[in-house]
Amino acid sequence: MASLSGKRSKYEIDMCNGTIMDKLISFSLPLMLSGILQLMFNAVDIVVVGRFSGSDALAAVGSTTALINMFVNLFIGISLGVNVLAARFYAAGREKEMSETVHTAIMFALISGIVMSFVGIGCAKIVLQWMDTPDNVIDMSTLYMRIYFVGMPFFMLYNYSAAVLRAIGDTKRPLLFLIISGMINAGLNLILVIVFHMGVAGVAIATVIAQFISCVLVLRCLWNAEGSYQLRFSKLTLKSFYLKQIFQVGIPAGIQSVVINFSNVLLQSSVNSFGSIAMAGYTAANNIFGFLYVAVNSVTQACMSFTSQNYGVAKKKRMDRVLIDCVILSVVVALVLGGGAYIFGDKLLRIYTSDSEVVRCGMQILLYTTVTYFMCGLMDLLPGSMRGMGYSLVPMILSIVGTVGMRIVWIYGVFPSHRSLDVLFISYPASWIITILMQVVCFVFVRKKVHKMIGEGND
Repeated sequence: MASLSGKRSKYEIDMCNGTIMDKLISFSLPLMLSGILQLMFNAVDIVVVGRFSGSDALAAVGSTTALINMFVNLFIGISLGVNVLAARFYAAGREKEMSETVHTAIMFALISGIVMSFVGIGCAKIVLQWMDTPDNVIDMSTLYMRIYFVGMPFFMLYNYSAAVLRAIGDTKRPLLFLIISGMINAGLNLILVIVFHMGVAGVAIATVIAQFISCVLVLRCLWNAEGSYQLRFSKLTLKSFYLKQIFQVGIPAGIQSVVINFSNVLLQSSVNSFGSIAMAGYTAANNIFGFLYVAVNSVTQACMSFTSQNYGVAKKKRMDRVLIDCVILSVVVALVLGGGAYIFGDKLLRIYTSDSEVVRCGMQILLYTTVTYFMCGLMDLLPGSMRGMGYSLVPMILSIVGTVGMRIVWIYGVFPSHRSLDVLFISYPASWIITILMQVVCFVFVRKKVHKMIGEGND
């Protein structure tokens, strides 16, 4: 099998040779910071509109979050397929296939972004009505969603281009682009909302402009590249051979994300039954939980990219070492950040609220979702490794059965007889443990099959 040749840029990481842990950290840290910064910039949107446009405007923006996530998660999942396929071709030195994968991915991102724009703009009000959005905010919610979806082509192009860069080990430039666009977004929020009194429209317009800027920066990066991932608009194409392989990995990942989000909606409805205090505690705790997710997920992304590159050059022993090092890194990150989130949880929750009862409810939830979060990291790593080897469907099914299935059984079978926040949120670690056990069995079979298929390799 061919190997990667030629001079690497300073942003690329050699995933197939040398030490592993330091390269995993170099890859994961910018991704981790990107996710944390993204959450912070999103928080700025909420704070600005809430402080300067009132509670109705805040509710209008908040009411669209779950809906927008349901729209975009499938396509963001598909970008994982781009990452896996591009990493495999890049490591193997298959320049023609790498180039065609890049151009197919960018073309698909453009088309799907345009389609999502029309669907989002056309269906916004209808779907918001289905969700029983209150009459006093539905017009503002509709306006926000319609403007937001105008920027969907930019959003998709950025994410798919960033997936290509991650495939070659470059997570630093996407971080830089996010910092630039995020600061512009925050500045425009202040100008459009405070100075021009544009309310939810101002926040949405600022988001679209920021997405456009990040899109231009990352496309310019690919345009100026000298390797096989160089972008030329004249070469944009949709080749079914590559789309099929992208979809084989990406669609199951996207579906898994959508379905797990749905299980969280069911959980939210159970929290709502405890009243507004518990709802506020869950909202604040869930925000803290989001920071944990992006930190640990960055290690999963690294596992997938490193595994895919080493799969591309048939280094099966190195693939095993990648997973072991990722397990160590994920557990350390999750225990440090998760333990810290619980130890300092009281102070962190008081950033969101001064109500001691809300803080008490939030601490109950944090106990079960932060201290045990290392198990969630382990649960996601195994599917990440298997996706890197091109196997995505069965891990998706197991994740849905283990997490979603377990939570549904818990919410409707156990919880009604033992109504408390403690009992409700024990479903998190319980579902993680069950899913880990199933994923381990699946991984053993996939690993055996892959090792047999690629032979002795180049270890």
